[in-house]
Amino acid sequence: MPNAGVAQGSSARILVSLLFAIQLVSMGAMEMSGPFWPVHLRGMTSSQTLLSFASIAVYVGPMLGIMLTSAFWGRIGDRYGHKWMMIRALAGLSLTQLGLALCNDIWVILILRFLQGAFAGYIAPAQAYGVSIEAPSRRARLFALLQISTNVGSLLGAVIGGLILDHATFFWINMVAAALCAICTVIAALTLPNVPAVKKPMASDKTSTAGGSASAWKDSLLLPLLCVMGILLLARMLPQTSFSLYISAVFEVSNSVAGLCYGLLALGFILSATAWAGYFEHRSAQQTLQRISWIVVGCIALTAAAGVTRNPVVFITAYFIWGVLLGATTPVLMALISKSADSSQQGQVLGIAQSSTQFASITGICAGGLLSQIYGLQYIYLFVCLAYALALIPLLALRYWPNLVPTRQAGQGD
Repeated sequence: MPNAGVAQGSSARILVSLLFAIQLVSMGAMEMSGPFWPVHLRGMTSSQTLLSFASIAVYVGPMLGIMLTSAFWGRIGDRYGHKWMMIRALAGLSLTQLGLALCNDIWVILILRFLQGAFAGYIAPAQAYGVSIEAPSRRARLFALLQISTNVGSLLGAVIGGLILDHATFFWINMVAAALCAICTVIAALTLPNVPAVKKPMASDKTSTAGGSASAWKDSLLLPLLCVMGILLLARMLPQTSFSLYISAVFEVSNSVAGLCYGLLALGFILSATAWAGYFEHRSAQQTLQRISWIVVGCIALTAAAGVTRNPVVFITAYFIWGVLLGATTPVLMALISKSADSSQQGQVLGIAQSSTQFASITGICAGGLLSQIYGLQYIYLFVCLAYALALIPLLALRYWPNLVPTRQAGQGD
C-alpha cells in the first residue's frame, strides 16, 4: 500500500536531516551519563552486592522498559500520528533526566531508569515517522542514518559527559541532558509537520480484521526477519561485558587502547552504513538476504580472527572491519521489516522490532557474562562465531521463503 504521507524531493531530505539532528542530540544527551553510572552509584551504598546489582540494573532497566512498551506506543502512533509519540518520548526523556538529577536514592534511580525506557522510548517512533515521510526505496538509507545518529551521539555524549564530570558533579550531567532533551522536544513540536495516521482497510467485522492481522504476521517475512536480526544483535552483544577484561588479559594494553578498539567498531559502522544502504537500495529481498548471508560469513571469519590472535594490531583491524560489516545488517534488515508491513501498522511493527532488539541485547549481555564466567574469557569470541553461524540457518531458509517473490516485485516497483 503506498504511503500517502511521503514528502517529496528536497522537503523529505530536510525533514530526514532534522530527524537525524534531533536523534543525535537527544541520544547523545542520554549517553552523557552512560559510562559513569557505576561511579555515581558507588557513593550511595556500602554494600558490594547491591552495587553489583544496581550497576547492571541501571543499564538493563531502560532496555527492559523499551522492550515491554514499544509495541504499545507503536499502536498508539499508528492511530494518532507518530509525531506525537516522538514529542511524548522526548518530553519523557527530559522529565526522567530531571528526576535523576534531583534523586540520590539508589532504588528510586533504578525505578526512574526503568520508567525512562517505558515512557520515553524514542527510536521506534522516530523510525516510524521517518517511514511516513521518506520514499519506500530509501528506507534502508533512512534506518542507516538514524542508527548513525544514535552511534555518533553515543560517542560524543560519553566524551562530553566525561568533560562535565571532570569539572562539575554528576548532577550537572543529568541537568544538561534534561535541558537538551527539552530543547529537542520544542524543536520537534514546532518544526516537524504532523503526518496523518494511515487508515486501516475496512473489514466486515472485528473478527475478520483480527484474523487478517494474524494472517499477515503468519504468512509474511516479519517473524523470520525479526529472528535473524535478534540473533545478529545477540552475537554482537556477547563480548560486551567482558570486552575490557579480555583486552587487558590477552593483550596487556592500556585502557586507552581498549577504548580505541571499542570505538573503532562504532566508527566502522558510522562510515559504512549509508554506503551499504545505497548498495542494497534497489535490490530484491532475495538478493539482499543472499548478500547478508555472505556478510554474516565475513563476521564469523573476523570474530574468529579476533578470538585467536594475540597481536593487538590484528585485533584492532578485525574490530574495525567487523564494524564496517555491521553497517550492512540492522539498517538493511529494518528496511526489509518495514517494507514487509502495511503502512497502517508501521508504528506497531517497528515497535515490536525495537522490543526484539532490546530483548536480544539484554540476552546477549547476560549470556556473554555467564559464558565468560563458566568457560573463561578466552572462549568468548568462539561463542560469537557460533551465534553468527546460528543466524545463517534462518537466513538460508528465508532465501527460499515462498513470499519472497511478491516482496521482491513490490520492492522493484518502489
